[in-house]
Amino acid sequence: MKVAIIGAGNMGGAIARGLAQGTIIPASDVTVADPFSGNLETLQADYPEIRVTTENPKAIEDADIVILAVKPWLIDQILSVIRLEPRQVLVSIAGGVTFEQLVNSVGPEQTIFRLIPNTAISERQSMTLIASRNASKEQEQLMLDIFNELGMAMLIPESQMGATTALTSCGIAYVLKYIQAAMQAGIEMGVCPKDAQKMVAQSVKGAAELILNNDTHPSVEIDKVTTPGGITIKGINELDHAGFTSAVIKAIKAGNVE
Repeated sequence: MKVAIIGAGNMGGAIARGLAQGTIIPASDVTVADPFSGNLETLQADYPEIRVTTENPKAIEDADIVILAVKPWLIDQILSVIRLEPRQVLVSIAGGVTFEQLVNSVGPEQTIFRLIPNTAISERQSMTLIASRNASKEQEQLMLDIFNELGMAMLIPESQMGATTALTSCGIAYVLKYIQAAMQAGIEMGVCPKDAQKMVAQSVKGAAELILNNDTHPSVEIDKVTTPGGITIKGINELDHAGFTSAVIKAIKAGNVE
């Protein structure tokens, strides 16, 4: 199974590195194309087995899967200079570029996936959203298997792509904003910035593991640490008085633009 990745920027480079560390696609079967040789040199310095080129048509010649890891406004331009074979699977990670738009460039018979990872893919901890068109169950499972090695992947209908992108791709920034705010509070109370950062980040990671590993609900876990008359419930109530829940809901809904 050979994979071509067009684009070696933050996301394309992270996907290439993740694939090289996984067990499904050997690094030697990954080809990355980018017009900027500097990006390719950095990538190949880390993973010499990965093949690189500055020519998009050359990159996809033997590929079974072609991943477009470029900005949305570059999709039409790139698809105008490469010719996909019917057997090749097209994967687009361009947010907001619909199947309908992609079909206009590659035709209605092509197997296409839309894929939205988040920036944690560089740590193999992405929440990756996958929608498919003209794909078999086997192809869908392969895509899930590949990207489950880079975090967690979930198959969704395209109609949910906008809402779920707001939850995951945009949502990771909101989580980071909480970490930043909590750090600022710690610093004001006399905690060293580096120490506060580690404390808060690990607390967020621990909270996520509680949910993911135990299939529990946030309310259940909150109840475990909010003893009557305790300090945690005072803080929770302050968050609610300040409109914390409403602010989070509004922020996520603002990101649902598709």
